[in-house]
Amino acid sequence: MRHSRGSARTAVQAAAVVVVAVLMSGCSSGDPAQAKEWQGLYCAKLGAWEKAKRASVASTAAAGDGEDTGYDIVASKGRAAIDASKRLDREGLNHGGTKILDDTVNAIGGDAGAEGRAVSYCDSAGFEGSVG
Repeated sequence: MRHSRGSARTAVQAAAVVVVAVLMSGCSSGDPAQAKEWQGLYCAKLGAWEKAKRASVASTAAAGDGEDTGYDIVASKGRAAIDASKRLDREGLNHGGTKILDDTVNAIGGDAGAEGRAVSYCDSAGFEGSVG
């Protein structure tokens, strides 16, 4: 009886090791092509937010009433950029000692320095045409 209990315990421990290994491998793809795809998606979403923000500022100025006519679109594009930055953050695809998620959240919140770092991230990842 003791032998079968020990075997069961060993099997449970082995299964736990496999589960941990699978979960850890899911934390980072290690696939450069996949990483490039995620970076491109992020940069496209950041660029879309920047474009919507500029259009909103221009339309608000043209309307002349001080009401932001494109707020919902800008907010939606901002959330999409933040969501994309979460993937980069989970995968450890940051650069320059800053966290792309933090920079993106702060950029969407109006921090020009953080926006500059986020744009710089896209530039260094090879997606300079997507933002700016």
